[in-house]
Amino acid sequence: MNASSEALLLSGQTLNRADLVALLADRPGALQLEHCSLDGEDLSRLDLRGARFTSCSLAETSFERCDLAMTRWLACKARQADFHLSDLSEARFTACDLNNTSWRRAQLAGVQFDEVKLTGASFGDARTLGLGFHASLLVAADLRGVSFRKQRLHQLDLSDADLAGCDFRDSVFEGGSLRDANLKNARFTGADLRSVDLGGLSLTQLAQFCKGSTISADQAAALVSALGIRVL
Repeated sequence: MNASSEALLLSGQTLNRADLVALLADRPGALQLEHCSLDGEDLSRLDLRGARFTSCSLAETSFERCDLAMTRWLACKARQADFHLSDLSEARFTACDLNNTSWRRAQLAGVQFDEVKLTGASFGDARTLGLGFHASLLVAADLRGVSFRKQRLHQLDLSDADLAGCDFRDSVFEGGSLRDANLKNARFTGADLRSVDLGGLSLTQLAQFCKGSTISADQAAALVSALGIRVL
């Protein structure tokens, strides 16, 4: 697809794969879809590079192996959508519902999620260089092995998330939660954890996984209190 061609704007339509294939063949410019529904459609392997989705419904839609580089997604509802093996390089998601989505083995270099719901999302084996999250829900998400090194992590709810092997070295948490997260082999050296919720994390876990990080006096007192120890 030639991203420099004139964009085609569609609004308020219910579309299927055949519709998109015909549109792309007729006018190979970047698509702009507003308030459109593509629920449950198989859009695998389509070239949608540079497309813009605004307030679209994409529940259970398959984007497997799609070219979605430099796409923009605003206020879309795409629960359980499948992005397996898709290329989303430099894509931007803002204020979207992406709960229980799959990003397995996807190319996510430079992708940004801002105020996005990603509860239960799976990022297994995704290529995540430059991946960033801001003010997003990642409750019970599978983020194993993702690097957050030297990032400022603003209001990320990582409660119950699988963070095994994640790299948080020298990162700064600005609010958010790590409550009951799986932190096996995660690295926190140099991380600032003073404003994040560490509920459910024992002193043993803290010593093992967060060695070299910074926590507040209140957090330390809460952890000690959780062991039934009174600090006077």
